[in-house]
Amino acid sequence: MTPPARIAAAIEVLATIAAQRQPAAEVLKTWGLAHRFAGSGDRAAIAGLVYDALRRQASAAFLMGGDRPRAVMLGMLRLERKLDAEAVARLFDGARYAPAPLEEAERAALDHATLAGAPPWIAGDYPQWLDPHLAAVFGEERAHEGEALASRAPLDLRVNALKADRGKAQSQLAHLHAAPTRWSPWGLRIALPADAKSPGIHAEPAFIKGSIEVQDEGSQLAALLTNAKPGERVIDLCAGAGGKTLALAAMMQGRGALIATDGDKRRLAPIHARISRAGAHNIEVRTPKGEADAVADLAGSADLVLIDAPCTGIGVWRRNPDAKWRIRPGALEIRMREQAALIDRAASLIKPQGRIVYVTCSLLREENADQVQGFLARHAGFAAASPDDLARTLGDRAEEFCRAVLSSAEGLLLTPRRTDTDGFFVAMLARRG
Repeated sequence: MTPPARIAAAIEVLATIAAQRQPAAEVLKTWGLAHRFAGSGDRAAIAGLVYDALRRQASAAFLMGGDRPRAVMLGMLRLERKLDAEAVARLFDGARYAPAPLEEAERAALDHATLAGAPPWIAGDYPQWLDPHLAAVFGEERAHEGEALASRAPLDLRVNALKADRGKAQSQLAHLHAAPTRWSPWGLRIALPADAKSPGIHAEPAFIKGSIEVQDEGSQLAALLTNAKPGERVIDLCAGAGGKTLALAAMMQGRGALIATDGDKRRLAPIHARISRAGAHNIEVRTPKGEADAVADLAGSADLVLIDAPCTGIGVWRRNPDAKWRIRPGALEIRMREQAALIDRAASLIKPQGRIVYVTCSLLREENADQVQGFLARHAGFAAASPDDLARTLGDRAEEFCRAVLSSAEGLLLTPRRTDTDGFFVAMLARRG
């Protein structure tokens, strides 16, 4: 397919997403099945255009003065792909399979329109109802934080310390130009230009042998900040597919007991193969059965409980840009109830001097600091670790890291703008006596 034909296809996909309110991944899959002539490179390019348009949906529509899929695509090409009006006109030339030529008003908008005067939720590309929530955290910087959340994420990898070191893994991935991450001692990053196809990491020998895993640097840091130690008893209460579980196993050097469970047993399905590939031998997976608590017998015995809590997912909008336009205010209330229940449950599992590490991929105070404050009000025997104590596991990177993140008495907040990672909140709640 030609570049103009790919753009026309992406506009078609955007129209279907808007009309049917389906996740972008599902619509793209359906489109690919119906257009089998499109090769893998075509499908990847179309997906990239669609996701970039969704990332910049609000600002692109503002720039072009309309929110039709064609207008959003035009605005995205100007804002995200940095194409000038002449370059866009060559793609919208009306030739066979290409979009119709630019109208006079479209050309004028591409030449002269700016985001000057746009409200924060437009400039930052997020739903308007979230504006007061983000203002409570970031104030006048919220549009800049939103803009960073609307950028394309790099591809981050975690080197499995049970099988490899970072230098060796980097050499194995030299053809992909993998470079060490800024904060995580385990991380490698592969930068992806706006129109680049993601490399087939799952076919790399280093991945097949279990030396690397795909994991954002922010997620790696959330695991690292738990300070899990060899010989401890650790419970991963929301293990899901096991990304942080495997990072904890590497920190524990295969020694001690690491129990992984999740309230939704379907989310645990991939974890078994990943554990085998990683060579992690100290992980016990407990699949919930009915209403029974899978870890009730461990009450009062854990050194560490990790809660990677279900949340609104705002911090990972770079990877799931269509999710931000589907989220509704009611979802926040549901997540807050779930989070409070999980932290209270974790309190019963911790032994004296043990700790809970509470993690979300949200940027909202309600899901982060407010949850910590609520927990401490309900549980007098716990105290929140200070930012400096929480970051101590980063060694010589700790001081710079603390300057970069947004720190509070409740925990640390990472954002794409501040740390060049996905957005994560991390708090440590230590049990006294």
